[in-house]
Amino acid sequence: MVGAGPAGASAALGALAADPSLSVVMLDRHDFPRDKACGDGIAPHVLDLLAEVGVTGILDDWTPVGRFVLTKGDVGVDRFMARPNWVVPRTVFDQRLAEAAQAAGAQLLRRRVRGLQRSGGSIGVDGELHGRFVVGADGAHSVVRRELRVAPGPVALAIRGYAPTPAGRAASQVIAYGPGRQPSYAWSFDRGDGWSNVGYGEQLTSARPRPTRADLTAQLEKLLPGATNEGTSWWGHHLPLAGWSWRPQPGPVMLVGDAAGLINPMTGEGIYYAVATGLLAGRAVAEALRAGSSDAGTTYRREVGRLLGRHLRHTALTAQLTRSGRVLDAGIRAAAADQRIFDDLVELGLADGLITRPLLRALVRPRRAGSR
Repeated sequence: MVGAGPAGASAALGALAADPSLSVVMLDRHDFPRDKACGDGIAPHVLDLLAEVGVTGILDDWTPVGRFVLTKGDVGVDRFMARPNWVVPRTVFDQRLAEAAQAAGAQLLRRRVRGLQRSGGSIGVDGELHGRFVVGADGAHSVVRRELRVAPGPVALAIRGYAPTPAGRAASQVIAYGPGRQPSYAWSFDRGDGWSNVGYGEQLTSARPRPTRADLTAQLEKLLPGATNEGTSWWGHHLPLAGWSWRPQPGPVMLVGDAAGLINPMTGEGIYYAVATGLLAGRAVAEALRAGSSDAGTTYRREVGRLLGRHLRHTALTAQLTRSGRVLDAGIRAAAADQRIFDDLVELGLADGLITRPLLRALVRPRRAGSR
C-alpha cells in the first residue's frame, strides 16, 4: 500500500481480513502520528465499514456531533441528523487506523515513493521493494496515479485550521455557502473538546486558478465571522473532486481514496470513500491471489461500481444543479421544511446516499420548494 492513511490502512485491513496469511506492507513518507489537512468529519457509515473487518470502538472516547447546519446568506437549515457524526483530528484517527492495520498483520515502513517498475509478474517500488499488487493510497498528488497516466479531474483548494469553539456553533457541524459559483463554502465542525475544525474551500477555475491563503481565510471570516479567532495549525490542501463516473483500470495496480480523485463534490467529504474503496481494493487483491490471477483491478472495478456507481452519478448531478444559487437555496429551504429531505441531503453529502424523488423535486422545482 503506497500511503498509510485511511485509504491505505483500510486496504491492508480488507486484504488481511480476507486472508490473514498475506504479506502486506504500508509505505508512508511520514511517521505517525502526523497531521493531515481535512475537515475531520467521520460519518457513522465509516464505522459500519470498519466493523466488517473487526475494527470497533475506535472513536469511543470522542463525543459524537448530532446537529448539522447549512446556510447560504439568509437561507438556512438547522436539524439533528438521523445518526450523529464524529469530528476527530487526523493525527488521532489515522494513527489508530494504521495501528489497527498493524495489529491485523500489516507492516508499516516510512518511505517516500518516487516511482513504480513492472517486471513480469512483479511490481517494483523505487527498484527496491517488490510485490504482486500495489494499491495507490498516496493522496491528492498521487505518484501511483501519475505512473498509471490517469488524468486528474476538477480540483478544489481549501484551508483548514483549529480554533476555539464559539458558543453559537457548539455541538454542531456548520457549513456556510458563499454567494458565488459553487462549490464554495466555509465550515466549522465542533470536535467536542472545546476546539473546532474550521476552514474554507472552493473549486479552482480558470477565472480564479490560484487563490492565496489570505483570500481563503478572508472568505472563511466573511462567511463565519469570528471563525479564525485564535486559530492555529493552518494548512492548505487540494481536493480532487469526483465526477460523473469512475472506472478503475484492470491489472495489479489500483487507486483508492484521494489518489483516485474521490472527494464528494458537494461537501468535500472523502473519509467514507477512502475507507470504502480501500477495503474493496484489499479484498480484490486477496481474491486475485486465491484465483492465481494478476488482475485485481477488474474485481475492484465491479465492486466499486456496485457500491458507489449510482451514488457518484447522483452526487455529480446534484453538484451540477446546485451551482445555481437559486437551486441551492431551494434545497436548503426544502431541508428546513422536511426532515426526510434533510436526511437525504446528509446521506448524499456524507456517505453513499442517492437522489430521492422528494429531494429531486425540491431541487428542480425551486419555486415550489421555496414556498413550503
